[in-house]
Amino acid sequence: SPDPYFFFPSPRHNEALATLTYGVLNRKGFVVVTGEVGTGKTLLVRCLLATLDRNRVAFAFIYNPLLSVRDFLAQVLRDFGVTNTEGNKSDLLTRLNNLVLVRSWRDLTTALIVDEAQLLSWELLEEIRLLTNLETTQHKLLQIVLVGQPELDDKLDSQELRQLKQRIGMRCRLDPLGIEESRGYIDRRLELAGANLSNSTLFPEETITAVHVLSRGIPRLINTLCENALIAGYGRQVRQITPDMIQEVAADMRLGVMAPPSQQSSDEKRKRKKVVKALSTMIEELGESASTSKPDWGQK
Repeated sequence: SPDPYFFFPSPRHNEALATLTYGVLNRKGFVVVTGEVGTGKTLLVRCLLATLDRNRVAFAFIYNPLLSVRDFLAQVLRDFGVTNTEGNKSDLLTRLNNLVLVRSWRDLTTALIVDEAQLLSWELLEEIRLLTNLETTQHKLLQIVLVGQPELDDKLDSQELRQLKQRIGMRCRLDPLGIEESRGYIDRRLELAGANLSNSTLFPEETITAVHVLSRGIPRLINTLCENALIAGYGRQVRQITPDMIQEVAADMRLGVMAPPSQQSSDEKRKRKKVVKALSTMIEELGESASTSKPDWGQK
């Protein structure tokens, strides 16, 4: 679970947390953090939220962005404590604008954090771009943080969202841990669990290397491998986890199994939808034209 108590301050994670904190507290407007699945993005967000709480920053946290534009705005307002979320999109935008304006007059910061942002629809991303227009002559009224998988980078790099991309004030990426960082990560978790690291030989060097290779340095997979290996080791009444045990766990968890990716890219799917929509419109227009005209069946 994304508990800030287990935050491991690797250089990249420290940089990402510093970027997020600086970007929001100094009202840089728009911050983006991306990273592969399991690299600790949600944990990073939880650490950020704790920091915002301490600094009296009001925030809306959207963890499931599969919403319509209206539902998205309503959820944001509810997170800010607004009870009246009735009305159309224009009404909700007016209430949000008034809220951030009042907080700005009081010199208070307001933030919107969206996790799993790669799931945002194109329509909702465009709406978020328009939210960046809430500003004074000195700073942005609403600080927006998007956190997502690498697919978010692909979306932001698209031609359709070039205006949104230009408004990004700060950006960073979470990478998997290196071998030394993986060793430090495992030691840190053992220490938090009460292990005496000076006398501990639970995970010898060759075992840590096996964990790093099989997990590819992804913290979530390191957790899975080590926890299951410890359970297996307890069952066998051994005092040390071996590389073979890590290999067995990886095989049981099917960590090396990956289905082939879809041959159709997201851009191709989007183009296909546009073509289908255009053809549907054309067919409807032809149908309407045929129903209003009187053809000469003798010539047809």
